[in-house]
Amino acid sequence: MNEKRPNRLIHEQSPYLLQHAYNPVDWYPWGPEAFEKAQRENKPIFLSIGYSTCHWCHVMERESFRDPEVAKRLNETFVCIKVDREERPDVDDIYMAACQLMTGHGGWPLTIITTPDKKPFFAATYIPKESRFGRLGLLDLALRLRELWASQSDRLKESAEEVTALLAWISRALPAGELSESVLRMAYEEFSQSFDEEHGGFGTAPKFPTPHNLTFLLRYWKRLGDDRALTMVEKTLQAMRLGGIYDHIGFGFHRYSTDEEWLRPHFEKMLYDQALLALAYTEAYQATGKIEYERTAREIFTYVLRDMTAPEGGFYSALDADSEGEEGRFYLWTEEEIRQILSPKEVEFCLKLFNVEKEGNFLEEATGRKTGRNILHLKETSAELTRRLQLPQEELQTRLERVRAKLFQARERRVHPHKDDKILADWNGLMIAALAKGAQAFDEPEYAKAAEQAVEFILTRMRDPQGHLLHRYSFAVSRKARKRDGAAAVPAFLDDYAFLIWGLLELYEATFQVRYLQKALELNHLLLMHFWDEKHGGFFFTADHAEDLLVRSKVSYDGAVPSGNSVAMANLLRLGRLTANPALEEKAAQIGRAFAPRVSQLPAAHTQLLQALDFALGPSYEVIIVGRSQAHDTQEMLRALRRVFVPNKIVLFRPSSEKNPEIARWAPFTQAMASIDGKATAYVCR
Repeated sequence: MNEKRPNRLIHEQSPYLLQHAYNPVDWYPWGPEAFEKAQRENKPIFLSIGYSTCHWCHVMERESFRDPEVAKRLNETFVCIKVDREERPDVDDIYMAACQLMTGHGGWPLTIITTPDKKPFFAATYIPKESRFGRLGLLDLALRLRELWASQSDRLKESAEEVTALLAWISRALPAGELSESVLRMAYEEFSQSFDEEHGGFGTAPKFPTPHNLTFLLRYWKRLGDDRALTMVEKTLQAMRLGGIYDHIGFGFHRYSTDEEWLRPHFEKMLYDQALLALAYTEAYQATGKIEYERTAREIFTYVLRDMTAPEGGFYSALDADSEGEEGRFYLWTEEEIRQILSPKEVEFCLKLFNVEKEGNFLEEATGRKTGRNILHLKETSAELTRRLQLPQEELQTRLERVRAKLFQARERRVHPHKDDKILADWNGLMIAALAKGAQAFDEPEYAKAAEQAVEFILTRMRDPQGHLLHRYSFAVSRKARKRDGAAAVPAFLDDYAFLIWGLLELYEATFQVRYLQKALELNHLLLMHFWDEKHGGFFFTADHAEDLLVRSKVSYDGAVPSGNSVAMANLLRLGRLTANPALEEKAAQIGRAFAPRVSQLPAAHTQLLQALDFALGPSYEVIIVGRSQAHDTQEMLRALRRVFVPNKIVLFRPSSEKNPEIARWAPFTQAMASIDGKATAYVCR
């Protein structure tokens, strides 16, 4: 048997690219070498974009990219480039927009055919190897495009020019406008109309968590006292926590639900989902005081700190949906497996609690038949279960935890899904923000410590000599001679700066360590210097020294994660208030004006930006606490402040024991504030 030879991707650090390093396809990484070859040989480019925990990326790799016949045809026809969308979101953003323009939809794996100068003329997502049901397979597609490129390349190039011009037109700056409270109501009305009264969430299947929609609705409820806004949030949070989208055995949320009931998930787990959902459950706890929301947030943190945290301090990116070649295999249970693990009494409790069926509730994808395997899920909240089972809440939780722990230990012996262990600055910023917020709301120092370790990792290992952030860090790992160097690379994007600044601001308010406020200001300075659009306002996604792509995009839409502009707008408002710098608040206002036309057209697609607008419109609060940091009265004052939902505020701490405290250097107005009668004192400006 001939030993497989690696292609050029063997020298890359991305887990996704390394998954394709032994394909017979002559893959190139994104870079000058590939484009020079395409120009020299006058070949179109086959651009394939995905990520390491993507189910359909695995399918396409197994059935096509490993296949010698497919590889031969691709190599003869194209210069083939493989891109990790998580490593190069700038490249993915442009070609995903092109795909949506050309086909009306998008997704991964993303398949783009371009001219040698990167201009797209064909787009698709997953493509099967063979043609079927009127859909062109990869073998036939490559042959067809080879013929077209040979006979009608001018026509294809004209099409590519048109698509590129349209991308530039979409990215253009629109006339500035003004945003008012009315746009908050418009977004609320959209959610109210699409709300699923029975199952929670919005619209129909598939259903995505999109936590920033929920945190927007919490602020809308806080502003206007609209009970329906809170009802929509609570119904959705409860339904997700009960459903199969939540991992009841190991904790954490799967990516999304393929059905409207939140039962059948797409099983991959993403770091950004854990961070944003933890924030949503934490804020719901602050708003309602309900222990179930605190418990869910804490369980998310347990999962992340146990399974997604590097010993060095950063947070890993994702966990695959697949194991042993099957999606969800790691998470599914048969009744017989449960009977082998638990005692007879525990079995009956478990089967009823988690709604286990002998024939299973997990359907075979191809046939729709039941498989005997179950997605564990609940149908009742803890309060409802205690009433039905006539068990005290404490006993219910004790029995549930005993069963869960036994199943977890058994599951740990299974083959685990692939873990994408690269560290991304932007997603880490979100997790830092979530942990710091949890540290405040739940009075949990462990969360602040984990956030601090992640910040230390990024600031020491993920910056260039000039102090600019880098986007990605890969650890040194040897896997069957696949060598990955421990190194940071890829110049940071807007999201890296914006999300990390958000995390630093939350961490300052959790610890009152002034260095975190200082680092936030330093990074914000670099962000304004290299990403700000001086002509129209707002931030570009890439820096002024970044690689030239087809367009330099400026994103406002809040998708699976919030846009960098939305988060940066809130950061600027907070930094402006924390340091009494109105120039920073004016930059925030310019972001609002720059994107006002887009936000007004699609308010429900800009919910993170609307949260910044809610802050700007007020009422908002500036709270300065003066006292001894470890004194009982100071700690009690902080607990009272952190326990409640007051999202539009900044909090500063001035040690009463210091004549010239460090915080006065960054917030000079705190210098004159003193404690009254030696007690903890709060100064509140509304």
